[in-house]
Amino acid sequence: MQKFLISALVVALSTFATPAAAEVVNASPGSFMLRAEEIVNAEPDRVWRALSRVQNWWNAAHTYSGDSSNLRLAARAGGCFCETWGAGQSVEHARVVMVSDLEGVRTLRLLGALGPLQDMGVSGVLTFSVAEDAAGAKVTMTYRIAGDPALGLDSLAPLVDGVLNEQFGRLVRYSRGEGLN
Repeated sequence: MQKFLISALVVALSTFATPAAAEVVNASPGSFMLRAEEIVNAEPDRVWRALSRVQNWWNAAHTYSGDSSNLRLAARAGGCFCETWGAGQSVEHARVVMVSDLEGVRTLRLLGALGPLQDMGVSGVLTFSVAEDAAGAKVTMTYRIAGDPALGLDSLAPLVDGVLNEQFGRLVRYSRGEGLN
């Protein structure tokens, strides 16, 4: 059964994966860490506001409902990155555990295993930071996943990286005021 779930995850994620410009920092059978960073030619305040408007930049292909307008992100501790649709259907993608602005670096941290990772029982920490840069804003995203080494998470890291890198690129383009198609 476990091999079937991993195979299904690989197929599902590879369907949506894009060439990764982000980095798989490290990967082992029981964990991995992804990182992406980009300088955005936009004010840090604009990028920060864009981050919480996830329904405007997240790709609908990576939702349960098939419609990004069903997504919400409440950027406060205890807030939900959630999706609701239809007659009472919903999913909590992640829970906000930190929102801070320390020394000019704004940080949004969420706990959650996104998409098919949720069913695998892994733990995930997704962190976004927005800092002032001479050219606008430096945006950084990291995603740490940990779970049972029998899951072979190192083989999933490049696939998850591709999916999250796509979302990160969409956030960057949305922050710049560019189209997402």
